[in-house]
Amino acid sequence: MGNFLGMLDSSTVNLALYPIAQGLNITLTEVQWVVIAYMLVLTVFLPFFGKLGDIFPKNKVYGSGFLIFAIGALLNCTAPNFYTLLIFRSIEALGASIMIANGPAVIATLFKGEKRGQALGLNASLVAVGGMTGPAVGGALINFFGWRAIFLPSVPLALVGAYLGFKLLPGYVKKKKFKFDYRGFFYFTVALFALLLAISEGHEWGWKSLKIIILGILTLVFGGLFYFRDSKINFPLINFKMFKIKTFTFGNIAVMTSYMTMFTNGILLPLFLQEIMEYNAFLTGLLILPYSIASSVVAPFAGSYSGKHGSRQLTIIGPTIYIIALIIFTSFNTSTQMWQIVLASIIMGIGNGCFQSPSNNAIITSVRKEELGIASGILSLSRNLGNILGVAVTITLFESFRNGLIIDGIKYTKAFLTSYHWTMGFGILFGLTCLGCSFYAYREKQTN
Repeated sequence: MGNFLGMLDSSTVNLALYPIAQGLNITLTEVQWVVIAYMLVLTVFLPFFGKLGDIFPKNKVYGSGFLIFAIGALLNCTAPNFYTLLIFRSIEALGASIMIANGPAVIATLFKGEKRGQALGLNASLVAVGGMTGPAVGGALINFFGWRAIFLPSVPLALVGAYLGFKLLPGYVKKKKFKFDYRGFFYFTVALFALLLAISEGHEWGWKSLKIIILGILTLVFGGLFYFRDSKINFPLINFKMFKIKTFTFGNIAVMTSYMTMFTNGILLPLFLQEIMEYNAFLTGLLILPYSIASSVVAPFAGSYSGKHGSRQLTIIGPTIYIIALIIFTSFNTSTQMWQIVLASIIMGIGNGCFQSPSNNAIITSVRKEELGIASGILSLSRNLGNILGVAVTITLFESFRNGLIIDGIKYTKAFLTSYHWTMGFGILFGLTCLGCSFYAYREKQTN
């Protein structure tokens, strides 16, 4: 339910970016922070909440995540302006971070071998069901009640999740002394925030401007301080020794770039359907739906297959299918038919279903049993960094291309489509990077 809620929220918010920008009278560059602020808070707290899950009873930690998520979702509905919405989204993100940081470690601990692959596949399928439900339900809510209503379904679901978390998850934990790298956490947060702010605002401020240079320096300095500190202390926020494992390192890069690939399409397709094709939010949601249906159908089979035969084949097939889908998306224009949109979305969903659970299985099984919690946290970091970078890079590129073409006197529709195609081209590059890392990272057969 935790992963389902996370995907339900992100898929509905992606669909709502355009109406949120209109409703709050803000630009597309500004509205991206509704997604980025959420993902930033979620990501930087993953190591902290992952460590809490190893020290305190999992039922209390995980159940609390649902409660905080429910509070944030309810507050989102009442946000009077853009900045208040960002604060409430950050509260919601704290709850999501607790759930995401602890979810994969629980699965990896309870299941082994083929069963682990099946469990991860089922989990990926439920994530896809969340993505499938989000556009359909969110589109209807936006169309009939406005964008604020999209957060309401998460509230009762999160409360049910809190009850089940407190009731069903283990309440006993071996007592450990709590040690947390607060200084490293500060370094990590500053470096990540500076990097994301530079990426998202570079085209507005100018890539050679003093602000961007300062942000670049902050990223390098605090990133370096974080690395050197956590390489030496014996209670690091991130255990860098694990990156000596080829499957773990390149597998995480593959996961990160896979999400960058998916978010290129996930952010731009709703804009294309609403601005260029002039479809309402409900119809836009229905046209995005086949992606999640295809992913949810394929994921369990892919997870089970990787548990039996290893992850290499499917983690190569998945990115290849991503690339084929994005090539189709680069051909979209004002005369694109609905069946073409559905077909491209289905192909993209098949690629996602093939890749995610086998890659997660390979990464988790590449480390020792006592490192499963740490590996789970880093895997979640990679996934969410991919989300953040995917949103920031996609909107930055698209806005830069579109504004430059409009300044050159090109009509808006043509400028939009050209920018859409060029940005999808960068999505293809992300897909090729994912493919290359997958080819290098994954062995024929993973062992426990």
